[in-house]
Amino acid sequence: MLKRTIPLSLLTFLLLGCPEEPAPVPVDDDDSAVGDDDDATAGDDDDSAVGDDDDSAPGDDDDSGDDDDSAAGDDDDSAPAMTIGDMCFPEINDPTVPGPDYDQFNPIVGSHCLGTNHQTITGVERVVFVGDSVTVGVPNLSLDLSAWGLPAGAGTADQDFYRNLLAGALTTEFSLDPPGFLWAGVNITDGVALQQEDGDFASCAKWGARNDDILLPPQMQLETCLPEAERSKTTLIIMTSGSNDLANMTSNAIAGADAAALQTQADQIVQDFEDAITWIKTPGRFPNGVFVVYGNMYEFTDGTGDTAACPAAALAGFGTPPPDPDTLAEVVIGIQEEYMRIAVDQGVDMIWMLEHFCGHGWKNDDPTARCYRGPNTPRWFDLSCTHPNEAGHAQIADMFLAVVQE
Repeated sequence: MLKRTIPLSLLTFLLLGCPEEPAPVPVDDDDSAVGDDDDATAGDDDDSAVGDDDDSAPGDDDDSGDDDDSAAGDDDDSAPAMTIGDMCFPEINDPTVPGPDYDQFNPIVGSHCLGTNHQTITGVERVVFVGDSVTVGVPNLSLDLSAWGLPAGAGTADQDFYRNLLAGALTTEFSLDPPGFLWAGVNITDGVALQQEDGDFASCAKWGARNDDILLPPQMQLETCLPEAERSKTTLIIMTSGSNDLANMTSNAIAGADAAALQTQADQIVQDFEDAITWIKTPGRFPNGVFVVYGNMYEFTDGTGDTAACPAAALAGFGTPPPDPDTLAEVVIGIQEEYMRIAVDQGVDMIWMLEHFCGHGWKNDDPTARCYRGPNTPRWFDLSCTHPNEAGHAQIADMFLAVVQE
């Protein structure tokens, strides 16, 4: 996300991990009640008889494949339910590593495991993109963009930005009027789309934007792209935001901000984001309906914290590590969790960019890396370290589309 800036990738702290699994519930071995099918006879480990699902006898663990305790009278007492990490990112899930605990909010998980499924998105008449440079896109130009913190060769062809790929898919999905080539391009002086509105699409995302820019002056992205005259249309809002906030907080940590100061900043980051979602969801603001899908924040070190793995890390602003990375890690994990809480509370959806990009960063070929996924795993970040490359943009588009379609 370009200087003010480049979308974060921080250090080990944005690292994935899922919370430790809850302790197993003590097994109910008391079968004394009338009708309780007790298998206490030594050597009885066959539960194949109808209604026989008690495992109280030593060695009795047959269950005939029945691991589900949901039915009335089923006192099998099998293992705890799987966590989101177990179900959706098992190849990188490690219960011993601190990471966001999404399960505490009981989100509805999409069958695709790319994000949540809190909305049935139908009848969309207008699509609005807001947020930061991941959404705007960084063009691959033979121009000096060092003032924006970009090395030579960074960026992606305009047609491969996720917002352009997604716009094409949504045009088909909802029979919309597509945007043209000017909307698809980037004004590199201002860091915005060359054309704010075209067809049934609008983009108010901007390079370097933070969460307060979504709702508040001077950018007021929501108010700008969602004027009152357009609010009668059933609207879909797509957003990536927060990485620049985390980059700024990291700078403050490096400069010596203590735990209390970092937590205060984190609370404001969350509040700014929640205020934006609350504005969108205010009853009556969109009389014919509004849907919101946003991403959480990814990182480019594949869970290692080794920012030097990317050659342009210094240019991207990732130089001196913070003096207390563990404290910063805890605060950042809390922000990721709050993004999920907001999705659940507001009935909107979030895609798991952090989790699915982990292993596709600048340590993708390191077998010792936290999120190593195997040989020949493709990298999804460009030479700026922090922005998606063509493959990364395609993945983000696919993630958003999967959530929209389910």
